[in-house]
Amino acid sequence: MAVATVTTKPLSLPLPTPTSATYQPLKKKPLPAGQPREWYVTHNRRLKAMRLAIALLDSGVYHPATADNRRIRETAERIGAHAPSDTTCRMVRALIRYGR
Repeated sequence: MAVATVTTKPLSLPLPTPTSATYQPLKKKPLPAGQPREWYVTHNRRLKAMRLAIALLDSGVYHPATADNRRIRETAERIGAHAPSDTTCRMVRALIRYGR
């Protein structure tokens, strides 16, 4: 009876390692003028929720049920952000849920 074998080719080149020359921080641009105040509040809330969701995913929180408000607020403190509101915490869980 014949048995198929699986062979894999080794990587010919090593994977690139992130260096400061490879990744440059994005330049901040001013927000567009003339928008209502609520637009700026929502925009900044979304940015904060994304930063928190990324930090949680990097720390191993992959399921929204494990990202309770306490854990999200501890993560915010760890990354140097102000404590998020309940609305921002809900946004973080939504990003984790739909980002999987």
